[in-house]
Amino acid sequence: MGGPKPRSHGRLAASASTAPRELVGGRPRLAGAWTARVITLFPAAFPGPLGLSLTGRALAEGRWALETIDLRGFGIGRHRNVDDTPAGGGAGMVLRADVVGPALDQAAIGTPPDRARWPVVYLSPRGRPFDQQTARSWAAAEGVTLLCGRFEGVDQRVLDHYAVEEVSLGDFVLTGGEIAALAVLDATVRLLPGVLGNAASAEEESHAAGLLEHPHYTRPASWQGRQIPAVLTSGNHAQVAKWRREQSEALTRARRPDLWRRHLGRDDSGGEGGQ
Repeated sequence: MGGPKPRSHGRLAASASTAPRELVGGRPRLAGAWTARVITLFPAAFPGPLGLSLTGRALAEGRWALETIDLRGFGIGRHRNVDDTPAGGGAGMVLRADVVGPALDQAAIGTPPDRARWPVVYLSPRGRPFDQQTARSWAAAEGVTLLCGRFEGVDQRVLDHYAVEEVSLGDFVLTGGEIAALAVLDATVRLLPGVLGNAASAEEESHAAGLLEHPHYTRPASWQGRQIPAVLTSGNHAQVAKWRREQSEALTRARRPDLWRRHLGRDDSGGEGGQ
């Protein structure tokens, strides 16, 4: 009765590693393939939806690469602590500089120091807004490093020391940067050569020309008493292009006055343009 208790077979032992983990391993990576390195406490969140559809196929084909760096592997002490209480008091916890710094050093191995060639980004609600131009800029680089925050944020000293750029998805707060990282990577990867089946898709969609995209229609011609606009079935390509442009302008003016004002300010005619 007093012998040793049998060891449970339902438990798994796990250990964090500081080495980057390449997802979709065993696949060939094309020479010069665009690469994303993601520093996160939750590597299992990746590739997530990036492993599906067109981005997933391109990942499996080696057209781009995704590597995760487990921040827990750089934790301090026996319990791998990655955070501590805020200096000056207050709620929540802050990711430590002596944890995030070594993770950024690991992520920098083999990457160019020029941030135009390889941006290093912290996904933060106080960052500058992420937009289509940013996605195009990152897609033109060799890769990007994304730092996913947690808790109250990251020690400012590490952001300053490594000149980390802060980027935000919008004026709201998430529990961590992983969802934001998936979103910005999706927006960027789809612009890489060969990822989209039709390259024209990226040229005609919302924000590509500074405007929201026009409405879309397909079969059946009549649904619930609603008809496809006649101009779209007229066969007159010039009229179709004109209608789509007018729809884009009207939608942008109504839904995104900020974009509309920006569009007027850079009108090619030299005047204000529009109405």
